[in-house]
Amino acid sequence: MSKIKIAHILHSVGGVDVSLRQILQNIDTLNFENIVLHGDSDTQVLFEDKNSKSIKEYQLPIHRKISIKNDYQAIVKALKIIRKEQPDLIHSHSTKGGVIARIIGFITDVKVLHTPQAFSYLSTDKKIKRITYLFIEKILSKGKSVLLASSESELKRAIDEVGYSRSKTALFNNAITPIEKIYELSIPKTWPDKYLCTVGRPCYQKNTEELVRVMHELNKTEDIHLVLIGVGHHADQLEIVQNLVLKLNLKEKVTILNWTSREDVLHIISKAKLYISASRYEGLPYAVIESLALSIPNVVSDCDGNRDLIKNDYNGFCVKNDDTQEFSQRIIQLLKEENLHYEFSKNAKETFLKHHNIKEKINNLESIYREELK
Repeated sequence: MSKIKIAHILHSVGGVDVSLRQILQNIDTLNFENIVLHGDSDTQVLFEDKNSKSIKEYQLPIHRKISIKNDYQAIVKALKIIRKEQPDLIHSHSTKGGVIARIIGFITDVKVLHTPQAFSYLSTDKKIKRITYLFIEKILSKGKSVLLASSESELKRAIDEVGYSRSKTALFNNAITPIEKIYELSIPKTWPDKYLCTVGRPCYQKNTEELVRVMHELNKTEDIHLVLIGVGHHADQLEIVQNLVLKLNLKEKVTILNWTSREDVLHIISKAKLYISASRYEGLPYAVIESLALSIPNVVSDCDGNRDLIKNDYNGFCVKNDDTQEFSQRIIQLLKEENLHYEFSKNAKETFLKHHNIKEKINNLESIYREELK
């Protein structure tokens, strides 16, 4: 029996990059062959399979911003590659990857599984942009492609708002390999031992300025620090966040780190008192999954992705968006109630092991791939 060949198309940054690498490093290499088509300026790290063998990859002019020239060239180049490689399936990840893949799928009649990792129309509060992005998603949903959601919330939104029929959807929750070792930091530690942490570039999605407001409220009564990890790609609100830190006199209470290695990120999460997120939307956030794997309770905003992972009074708290008072009160509660913190820590690890251990869940994705080829 020949291997099932899958072409992955994506803009490989952040959680989207993590997602694909977790799949490639765990999928059965005896029955599946993978190739990767990704951006020419997104990652320099080779893609590898579970046997640490390099996976064939191609670079395309895939960039976050819309560009008629680059996007057209990416489609043309991707079309040539797909015709040459003749995959059985295309699996697209991210918005731009999804647009390119579904156009290619329409032209070549190769079936496309599309994982948005959060729909593009959620990325703006500007009404015209939001309507335009949603319209594009609606148009692309009418083809032969199948929506492969990364969370229950994403699946529900795909059906209720984008207009996918339930028969054209599937679900594979984001998952990671169990974290068996924490490495020493490769960067200097400039923050105190008692700290909260969060991962993500300062931007509209991550709503980082709300976390700064929460820190201001917290430090009225508590001595606590925030380590903000991940300033790098597309941190378009970095200056806003930095100015707010200065305005609220929090320079000694907030550490903002540039994008660093995953080993460093895991080290910082593992030593934190809590993981926090004020995101306006997510697909199914890998940093939260990693915190659960490391037995760290969470206080997060009640948005897509966050609410799929964090259950109130079980492994953390979900708080209404921009409710600064409630957010800070829940953090204080977990910092002060040791028994509750211990219980949530135990339940965090249980949540990971039951639902987000890719060693146990990769068979589900393999079954989806096989099912879509019938």
